[in-house]
Amino acid sequence: MENKTLIACPTCGTKSPWSQDNKDRPFCSARCKLIDLGEWANESYSIPQQTSDEDEVFSEDLVANPNKSFLE
Repeated sequence: MENKTLIACPTCGTKSPWSQDNKDRPFCSARCKLIDLGEWANESYSIPQQTSDEDEVFSEDLVANPNKSFLE
């Protein structure tokens, strides 16, 4: 008998096998995978952004000119 590693689903916590047979890994099901995708789409999850002093110095150069057309 093959020993399969079980992992907890990030969405619901249900233990599921970590194998190629589980096409939804690391999730336990397609439903949990879609719930997680919805959380990212709703911006419930976010990746922190690091800013630096250099960003502050050059941010003035990024101000858009409302009178300039980018189609020209």
